[in-house]
Amino acid sequence: MIDAILSYHFMQNALLATLLSSIICGIIGTIIVEKKLVMMGGGIAHTAYGGVGLGYLLGFNPIFGAIGFSTVAALGIGYTNRTGKKNSDITTALFWSLGMASGVLFTSLMPSYPPDMNSYLFGNILSVTDSLLIMMAILTAIIFAFIAVFYHDWNSYLFDNEYATISGMNTKFLEYLLSILIALSVVTLIRVAGIILIIALISAPAATAALMSQKLKNRMILATLIGVIECFLGLTASYTLNIASGASIVIIAVSVHFLAKSIQLLKAYWNVKNKDVR
Repeated sequence: MIDAILSYHFMQNALLATLLSSIICGIIGTIIVEKKLVMMGGGIAHTAYGGVGLGYLLGFNPIFGAIGFSTVAALGIGYTNRTGKKNSDITTALFWSLGMASGVLFTSLMPSYPPDMNSYLFGNILSVTDSLLIMMAILTAIIFAFIAVFYHDWNSYLFDNEYATISGMNTKFLEYLLSILIALSVVTLIRVAGIILIIALISAPAATAALMSQKLKNRMILATLIGVIECFLGLTASYTLNIASGASIVIIAVSVHFLAKSIQLLKAYWNVKNKDVR
C-alpha cells in the first residue's frame, strides 16, 4: 500500500510537508509548551485568517497575507505580554476575533463568488503544491536557523529566565524573535492542520515529549519524531478512509498525548501504591 501511495505526486508532496511540519512542531512547539504560550499561538493562528481573506480580495498569494497579519499580531501580543501581562489575554482575544472577522469581511467584499476557505480553516495536506512546499521548506529553514544559532540562549531563557536576565542576556530580543517565529510556524502549518486546528498540532507532540524528558534538545528531537509518526498515521488514515487530513492528524496527536499522560499517571499511582505496601 505504501508503494501505491508514494506513486502519486500529491502524496509525495504531502509526505514532505509532513516532515517539515513535524520539525516545526518539535522546535517551536517545545518552546510554546514550556513558556505556556499556547493561547498566544492560537491567537496568532486565527489572526492569519484576515491575511488570507485580504490576499483573495486583492489577488495576491493568501499565504503572504497570512504572514503579514500573523507577524503583526505576534508583535502586538508579544509587546503586551512583556509590558502588561494582565492585559495579555484580552489582547490575544481581540487579535483572534479581529483576524477572523477581517477574513470574513474581505471574502464577502469579493466581486466574484467567495473562494472555498476550508483548506485554510481545517487544513488539507493533500492539496500542498510544489510552490507551497518550497515556501514551507524556506520558512522551516529560517526557523531552524534562528533556534540553532541562539540555542544556548533559548535554553537559559526557557528554564532559568531570572538567570538569563541577570547575566545580561537580551531577553527582550528573544521574546520578540520568538513571537515572529511563532507567526512563521503558524503560516507553515496552515495547509497541514488549518487555522482552527493548528494550535493542537503544535502543542500535542511537544506536550507528549515533555512527559519523557526535561532536556530541551531531547524534547525537541522527541517531539519531532512523535510528530512525524502522528502526521504519517493521520495522512495514511486520510488517504485510505477518505476523511479530512487535518482532523485525522490532530485526533491522533491528541489521542497519543492522552494515552501517554494516562500511562504516566498509572505508573505514578503504581509506584505510590508499592511504596505504601513496603
